[in-house]
Amino acid sequence: MDADKIFKALGDPTRRQLLDLLYERNGQTLGELCEHLDMARQSATQHLGILEAANLVTTVRRGREKLHFINPVPLHEVYERWVRKFEQPRLGLLHDLKKELEGEDP
Repeated sequence: MDADKIFKALGDPTRRQLLDLLYERNGQTLGELCEHLDMARQSATQHLGILEAANLVTTVRRGREKLHFINPVPLHEVYERWVRKFEQPRLGLLHDLKKELEGEDP
């Protein structure tokens, strides 16, 4: 796992949006993804390249189309290393307390 590449990829809101789009419907083309982005195809391609370098997105050629698929394995590895080691019940209680103090429903 190359955590630096994963965190760099996740550090950008556009790349997180791309992952969200692929989560909603895996196997989209660049054109389909760009329908939901306010940017040129070239910029979206650069963002997808960073996601591919982090192994968060894989591609498959189908004829003239290039389909993009989310790869959840690196995210799971980050979770296992950086999140899971904290106690889940304790984190849940802290989250609920934060929401209550901020006046939001838990």
